[in-house]
Amino acid sequence: MLDKLEAIKARWQDVGDRIVDPAQMADMKSYAKLTKEYKDLKVIVDAYDRLTSVIAQIAESKEMIKAEKDDHEFVEMAKEELSGLVTEEETLREDLKQMLIPKDPEDEKNVIIEIRAGTGGDEAGIFVGDLLRMYTKYCESRKWKTELLTVNESSSGGYKEVGFSVTGEGVYGEMKFES
Repeated sequence: MLDKLEAIKARWQDVGDRIVDPAQMADMKSYAKLTKEYKDLKVIVDAYDRLTSVIAQIAESKEMIKAEKDDHEFVEMAKEELSGLVTEEETLREDLKQMLIPKDPEDEKNVIIEIRAGTGGDEAGIFVGDLLRMYTKYCESRKWKTELLTVNESSSGGYKEVGFSVTGEGVYGEMKFES
């Protein structure tokens, strides 16, 4: 896995070098594609850099434990630090495994959500309003933009149907299983 991550880091550096090339900036479509790739790879590279730092700290802690056998308090502190670092290393490795899974190219698209009242009269219309508020609050928390497209209100203060669009980063990837 570390070899694959090293190759990703090399690719990230290559893309970074190509982004600053003035000739590359002339083709905006290609430039936009490169900047997106750079941003996506940066997340993986940052996690990989953190992993290599933790691995180095683990080795350093083990050396300190061997060198300072006589100082029991220091050895205990170093062992506590070592156990925390080992836990962090395991977490980082799992996170990196998840990051290396290929993403669906469709995940970056935007979505249109439509909510319709079912049977149940006024309560169904009120529930549509509750769902609308829930989805808009969720979108706000994810820093996505929402825009109402269609609204058909019911007589009880609820909605017969509501349609709205959601735009932002990774919207479809998060929302594709909502139904």
